[in-house]
Amino acid sequence: MALKEPVTPPFTLESALRKVQTAEDAWNSRDPERVAMSYSADSEWRNRTEFLRGREEIKSFLCRKWDKELDYRLKKTLWGFRENRIAVSFEYEWHNESGQWYRSYGNELWEFDEQGLMRRRLASINDEPITFSDRRIL
Repeated sequence: MALKEPVTPPFTLESALRKVQTAEDAWNSRDPERVAMSYSADSEWRNRTEFLRGREEIKSFLCRKWDKELDYRLKKTLWGFRENRIAVSFEYEWHNESGQWYRSYGNELWEFDEQGLMRRRLASINDEPITFSDRRIL
């Protein structure tokens, strides 16, 4: 299987859509190593009220996240793009140890370096308790 060329800025509609789908696929793998490799070595994040810097902090964060957010499933939607930036909206569903399901909604602003690695991610997220039967992302 041939490796695909990395998606690099400046983005077109096609390349922005591919970048969003690639991110969704990586996050749905729930593999912190795979996800972290999409970010530059010195990537900066704001995730809710946490501020992270670099792949190691990102990997540690993702391990904590997926230890808490069980059976995580995500859907990302392209909101807009220009040059080296992409904006997405997203929702994901997960449950905690006691079985309570949640739908988490949010928006992300992404900025990429010349190699197509994300160097900045700003995420705003809200959680809503849902029932198992309310799930939409299976």
